[in-house]
Amino acid sequence: MADSPLTVVICGATAGVGRATAHAFARAGYQVALIARSERGLADTQTELQSSGTRVLAIAADVANAEAIEWAAARVETELGPIEVWVNSAMATVFSPVSRLSAEEIRRVTEVTYLGFVHGTLAALHHMTPRNRGTIVQVGSALAYRAIPLQSAYCAAKFAIRGFTDALRCELIHDGSRIRLTMVQLPAHNTPQFDWARNKMDKRPQPVPPIYQPEVAARAILRAATEAPRELWLGRATLQAIIGTMLMPGLLDRLLARKAYQGQLIEENESPAHADNLFQPVEGLHRIAGRFADRARDEALGLSSETARKMVVAAMVMLALVVIMVSAWLAN
Repeated sequence: MADSPLTVVICGATAGVGRATAHAFARAGYQVALIARSERGLADTQTELQSSGTRVLAIAADVANAEAIEWAAARVETELGPIEVWVNSAMATVFSPVSRLSAEEIRRVTEVTYLGFVHGTLAALHHMTPRNRGTIVQVGSALAYRAIPLQSAYCAAKFAIRGFTDALRCELIHDGSRIRLTMVQLPAHNTPQFDWARNKMDKRPQPVPPIYQPEVAARAILRAATEAPRELWLGRATLQAIIGTMLMPGLLDRLLARKAYQGQLIEENESPAHADNLFQPVEGLHRIAGRFADRARDEALGLSSETARKMVVAAMVMLALVVIMVSAWLAN
């Protein structure tokens, strides 16, 4: 008798990286549970996946609602079977200086982008812990290490996810748990978020180059679910941001102050009628890719955080040896 397919739950599954990830897991043979707010986006994504023979369960729920996510997880267990992988990918952001943000906007970004991950993680643990198995994937960002201007609420939420995840990892190790916890730190991707995010600037937003297609992130997330490194750092820009923050944070502050402010905006005025998805879904934009396909790359280097740190240490050791050798040569 053939083994039953594994089940994955993907939060934020109807657009961008989340939708691309649903396709990646479907191609890998998983049953896929989709969680998102938009009924239309869910129906479209479900139809795409079912057309290739994937068994799909679509559930309309807001990740900011803990009870709704617990209910969704219970339904997945009943209808698809044991949850083996849970992917937290839902997000919301506001492009704005801090001085123009409202407390309500910051709270909503936090509820979705941080607490949404917490709610998903708690729901996954509720079902994985009795079986003592399963993998939880947190879709993070280089901005979980290096904050940038105009996205303070989003950056803060990503920092919070990393702190929550690190604390939970320690507890799982302490308990001898076999549940695996991994975080994927992403660079900029060509997703619809730049068309439907709340924008309080006069110009339209754009991702900070280099930009990658959402499928690049999806492959990394599937890899993380399979290999479960502590963290997976995707893309040269992510490595530079993380390592640069570790070595020279003050220099990066000044560099980003000069370049990242205008670098996130294009010379195109934002429409006064621009609709955003901060509190309600924006119908008609639930797709994988955004409007930057002509500038987006299809491949990216992906390194586990352990490998990246070893490379940095090795480079520093080599540099130290060169300095010692040069100093000795000059002394002679």
